[in-house]
Amino acid sequence: MKKLHAAGLSANAIAKKLGVSQSTVSRWAKQDGLRFDRTRTAEAVAAHTIDLAAARTRLAEKMAARAEQLLDSLDGEYLVYSFGGRDNTYSEHLLKKPPVEVVRNAVTTAGITFDKLTRIVEKDPDVSGAQSVVQSLEAGILAAAEALRQPETSADSE
Repeated sequence: MKKLHAAGLSANAIAKKLGVSQSTVSRWAKQDGLRFDRTRTAEAVAAHTIDLAAARTRLAEKMAARAEQLLDSLDGEYLVYSFGGRDNTYSEHLLKKPPVEVVRNAVTTAGITFDKLTRIVEKDPDVSGAQSVVQSLEAGILAAAEALRQPETSADSE
């Protein structure tokens, strides 16, 4: 084992070559006062950590964009439709604004997204870009909540 270690093989490579477990190789190395270079392992872990952070950021951006689209869709007219009756007929009606339950669901969805994005921001300390995304999402949620607080009149529902 000492010759293999001196040749620069990893504990895993030595274990495979000798047909023993990696823990056995580690135990033998410890008894002989040998240490394995863990630089490549540390670099791989660091690279994987960076990849995961990048994936979280991409997901956060997608979540924020969808939540913003959802909130923006509340600003216009809202089409309601149905299929039904014996002949399975289609009917539709265009409302001046979305019904209260639609607004409530959109604001709730955006709130959940905001909560998730906040957790991502807390997990990745260097997220200066993500903070602006969260801040703009917060502004959208507050605006939608304000719209939800305004009483719906019967003329608005028609």
